[in-house]
Amino acid sequence: MISKRLTKREEDVMKILWEAGKGFVKDLLKQHPEPKPHYNTFSTIIRGLEEKGYVAHNSYGNSHEYYPAVSKEVYRKLFIKNVVSDYFESSYKNVVSFFVNEDKLNVDDLKELIELIEKKKQD
Repeated sequence: MISKRLTKREEDVMKILWEAGKGFVKDLLKQHPEPKPHYNTFSTIIRGLEEKGYVAHNSYGNSHEYYPAVSKEVYRKLFIKNVVSDYFESSYKNVVSFFVNEDKLNVDDLKELIELIEKKKQD
């Protein structure tokens, strides 16, 4: 399983690739918001993502059509796991407490979470 973290630029490229499903560098670059990186920079990022195991490609002569080798869901789980481990002492309770203290979760949100947990236990 992949474990290397992505930089912000790499995450931005992965978001484009997840949205597109697959594509050639020139087509994927068109989907990048302004300011767009140079073609060679974008291509280098994609090749780096391939080296890390996040991207794969199909070859058509000298052209490469890239596609995600890691789903957005798999990356999301890895990302959250790393954040919880690195910043919240591996405690999801600490994560929830953080959001409560930041006024990002209210009582109704917490009740919904409790209902979700109880429902999950029943399944």
